[in-house]
This record gives sequence, C-alpha cells and structure tokens, in this order.
Amino acid sequence: MKKLLIFSLIIFLSFCAGGPSESEDNSALVNSSPSLQTQPGQEVHAEEHDHEVLHVSPEQQKAWLISLGQPQLEPFQKIITLPGIVSLNQNQTAQITPFVSGKVAELKTDLGQEVRQGETLIVLNSPEFARAQANFLQARANLLLSQKEYERAQKLLASQAIEEKEFLRRKAEHEKIVTEYGVLESILHSYGITPAYLEALIAKGDALSQKGDFYQIANPHLPLLSPINGTVIFRDVITGEQVNPDKVLLTIANLSSLWVILDAYEKDLPYLKEKSSVAISSTLYPNQIFHGRIETINAIIDEKLRTVKVRVVVPNSKRLLKPNMFVQGQIIWQDPNQKVLTLPEEAVQSLNDEKIVFVAGAEINSP
Repeated sequence: MKKLLIFSLIIFLSFCAGGPSESEDNSALVNSSPSLQTQPGQEVHAEEHDHEVLHVSPEQQKAWLISLGQPQLEPFQKIITLPGIVSLNQNQTAQITPFVSGKVAELKTDLGQEVRQGETLIVLNSPEFARAQANFLQARANLLLSQKEYERAQKLLASQAIEEKEFLRRKAEHEKIVTEYGVLESILHSYGITPAYLEALIAKGDALSQKGDFYQIANPHLPLLSPINGTVIFRDVITGEQVNPDKVLLTIANLSSLWVILDAYEKDLPYLKEKSSVAISSTLYPNQIFHGRIETINAIIDEKLRTVKVRVVVPNSKRLLKPNMFVQGQIIWQDPNQKVLTLPEEAVQSLNDEKIVFVAGAEINSP
C-alpha cells in the first residue's frame, strides 16, 4: 500500500486593504480550475473537483523536494521602492579658501589624498598676514604698558594723589587699548591660526617688546589647515599662484558617510517617516545592501515632477558608494493594527502567467 498526498491547486492573487497594487506583497486565495500539464511517465493523476487535484507518491515527494508549511498571520506591510542618487554629505564637506590675499608658497596635498583635521594643506606667503601679526604685537606692548599705568592710577586715586576725573580719563584710555588689542587678536584668529601658534607669537613679542621692531618676528607664511578628516575631491590651485579670499582652492569631503537623495511621489508620503530604515541597492553591486536612515523629508513638493526629496544618511566605510551614482532605496512600512495572511515566497509558483499555490489535502491509501 502506498500513501498519496493530495494537493489542490488554487490561484494566488496579490491584494491589500485598499485594493491591488504593484508594490504590495500581501496575498489572498481565490477559487479557480486552471488546466494542469504533466510530463510523460510521471505518476500524477488529476480528478475533477472544485480545484485541480494532484496525487503525489512518496517517491515523487522526495524527488520534487516537497515540504509543507503553514500560512502566517502577520502585520500588513508595504514595500516602497524609490529611485535616488548618491550625494556628498554636506555636513561633512568643507571648502578651503584663503583667509587673506597671498601667493601659494607650498602645496602639501593633491586630489584623492586622505587628510586629517588640523593638517596643513597649503602655505601662503602673505604680507597682509605679516602686517596683522606686527600690529597685534604692537597692540600687546601698548596693552602691557597701559596696564601698568592703570594700576598706578588706581593706587594714586586711593591715596588721593590724583583727582577722580583724571583717574577716569586714564581708565578710558586703558579700556580703549584693551579693545584694540582684542580686535587685532580676533583678526589673527579669523585667519585660522591655532592657539599654539598665537602663544608662540606672543612669547616672541614679549621677548622683543623692549626693542619694538615687531616686523622682525612676523611670519608671512600662513598655513591653511583642514577643518575635517576627509579626502581631497577638488583642487584648483598651483604653487606660485596669487590667490584671493573669494577663490575655492580645495574641497575636502568625508566619504565614509554619504547622502542618498530619493524621489518620493505624493502617494508615498504617508509611509515615510524620519529615522525610518532604508535599504539602498545599486546595479553595480547586485548582492550588496547598504543600510541607511531617513534624515529629512523635504517640506516642498516639486511642482513639475510632483516628487518630494528624501535625504537618507548612509555609512560608506568601504567607499563602495560614489557621489552621483544612481541607486534605489527600499522602505518597508508596517501597520501593526492590520493583519494579513502571508506565505513563504517559495510557495508561490507560476502557471499560465498566473500565480498559484498548492494546498495539501488528506493522505489516501493506494495499492
């Protein structure tokens, strides 16, 4: 005696709560009786019932690698696939411009080179920078002298050796010198010099304060430092070139984190939320998925394309993604309050251009 497993054949159509949609992956079962074709020699018998029926012997079950599973009731989910393009992470990109006019004395980096924050990229020879240092040192010398005069005036006022009016005049002069010193110090900071550089300059100026020729120690060479860790992705400068503050010399970008700008249609907006996970894929890497998160959803819809820009931040530690690369983003939205019947993907078969599943019936004995 052999036991035959009966499979009934039924049509499998995609559906969702609001009707069929090409982007939805949930399904319902409906009755139908398509024709059934078999290969010569196969021990398969068809009977007329409400559905087509297959009688499958144990040998055929083993040969066909048949396994049984149970449908699951799971939260409804919608898969949204959006086109997009890879972009620089503008929060981790910096343009290098000269703070003052000058001639490029030395170029210490090139396209494609990795640089570290605080690393010298370019050295400028700038008389303007030297003049700012000399003015600062002169203001500091004046400040030190004024500080002594002001402290002396305080003592004279306390001993009633000078009138209060004279004391207030000296105090106002001292405060003016303090203000001038602060302004000149701010100018040096605006050139991008480090605190260590300024401390060394002050030490040299204090040692020379008795002689007063501060141009002797003013260094005209201004280093332009990298404000971030990154890669040089743009260069428009050569050694010996005269440059001004309005010119972009280099662009540095941290390529370990990129943006992906996705285009979403209006109908997709209810399913898009900030911080939601996004799976990024590229035809260049068919077996690779890059995981990111939605950072911002634009508040304005493009009046011509009727799309909304969705910015996704994607880690890129292996540098596989490149700016301006075309990609796709997939967002999975779930509604925990709505349950649907789901089947394993491998349980769904194609027959006569329709999706079908096999439902196991009772086992019967056969001679």
